[in-house]
Amino acid sequence: MSYNSEQINKHLENLQKHLADEYSHNPTLANAVKSFRKIDEVGHSMGLLEKDQSYATYVTWWPMIAVLGTFSAGKSTYINSYLNLPLQRTGNQAVDDKFTVICYSHHKEVKTLPGIALDADPRFPFFQISKSIDEISEAGQERIDAYLQLKTCPSENIRGKILIDSPGFDADNQRASTLRLTQHIINLSDLVLVFFDARHPEPKAMQDTLAYLVSASVNRADANKFLYILNQIDVTAKEDNPEEVVSAWQRSLAEVGLVAGRFYRIYNLDAAVPITNPGVKERFEKKRAEDMADINTRIQQIEVERSYRIVAKLEQTAKGIKNQIVPKLSDMLKKWKSKVILLDSITFGTLAILASVGITINESWESTKAFCDKITQGDSSALVVVAILFTVIIIIHFSIRRFAANSMLKKLSLELGNDDETYKQYVHAFNKSTAAYRPMFLRDPAGWNGTTQNTIDEVINKANDYIQILNDQFTNPSGHK
Repeated sequence: MSYNSEQINKHLENLQKHLADEYSHNPTLANAVKSFRKIDEVGHSMGLLEKDQSYATYVTWWPMIAVLGTFSAGKSTYINSYLNLPLQRTGNQAVDDKFTVICYSHHKEVKTLPGIALDADPRFPFFQISKSIDEISEAGQERIDAYLQLKTCPSENIRGKILIDSPGFDADNQRASTLRLTQHIINLSDLVLVFFDARHPEPKAMQDTLAYLVSASVNRADANKFLYILNQIDVTAKEDNPEEVVSAWQRSLAEVGLVAGRFYRIYNLDAAVPITNPGVKERFEKKRAEDMADINTRIQQIEVERSYRIVAKLEQTAKGIKNQIVPKLSDMLKKWKSKVILLDSITFGTLAILASVGITINESWESTKAFCDKITQGDSSALVVVAILFTVIIIIHFSIRRFAANSMLKKLSLELGNDDETYKQYVHAFNKSTAAYRPMFLRDPAGWNGTTQNTIDEVINKANDYIQILNDQFTNPSGHK
């Protein structure tokens, strides 16, 4: 039985079929879709996912290259050169303020499609991103198209890949939105090309941009997917000491944390300034050729890296539920029960004391005894009063349950900070676990039982199998043919 909505089910079935057809020699990715659907069942039963959500849409299923950088850093020129097509507008000023997703099409002409084409397709990295954009912008109904566009082209270099050109970071009217979407792209990408403009004489003036593009990436587990590129380096050929320009950039990058990794120096031969000194020209062209070859090699490798990334995300999601979410929810439930019992004890104990004091002050023990006798005799008016009292007690108890749950979620919000997605997962799951219809004595979170635990363990084991299959496909330690 599937817990996904009909629309999500259709998307996943199409994705699975497409992957099976495209990679008939390697069914790993198509099988990974099946495993994601198993995790979906657990996520829905626990309340971690809504009906129209799937963990499979948290990853992009095509190899993905993100191109980041400042305005006039030569991103668009580089993309056009890579595609062998004049796809992106170029210029010294901001020429595009949208994220442009570029993919292959068999049509000979370039087509530009609106952002809604990305928002509605789970194969792309912006599936249902409008939900996030709605939280951070006031652009109205056209908000998706204000941020995103899809361009298709017949370049063979982009076949089987997705390339994303981002708007520049300085002088951006929608900086907060741009940074949030950029972080989303970075998390999903297999390769991130970060461009800087060698023509800027004072890189320190771009310290905020450097801090965001570099500081946020150097401590990541996948920091090796970032390539830092000093573009248009040909303009330094006329300097008395061109190496000093490179050194200045390296020092600025080091100040924001980049002390290791490759720092590439490239320029576009067609747009290069004339280099009259033959020795300097030869040195610049040789260095450019070496760095371009390295960059192209990394791009060619992302097909392999993509497969491992998706399987790693599968395993990470399954282990995250088992080793992080379930223990956290269980701990929250334990504390919630203790808080409810404490508040119940205080509330009803106080009410009992007040009732006893009231009876004593009014010397109404005989009346109370008579009322109890009516109850035992089945007097209807007395039973109605008891029913009303019992209803009040139930209302008070469940109000205390909800109050205790809300206080736990408020504390969780402070712990998680700005991690909205994780917080939403916990809120849905915790609310389901503390729902009025669910008995308090249950220890495990809602939806977590032997069956769902076995499902998660099965997915983790499958992920390990997928890794071995990929290793067998791409490696051959024994050397046997």
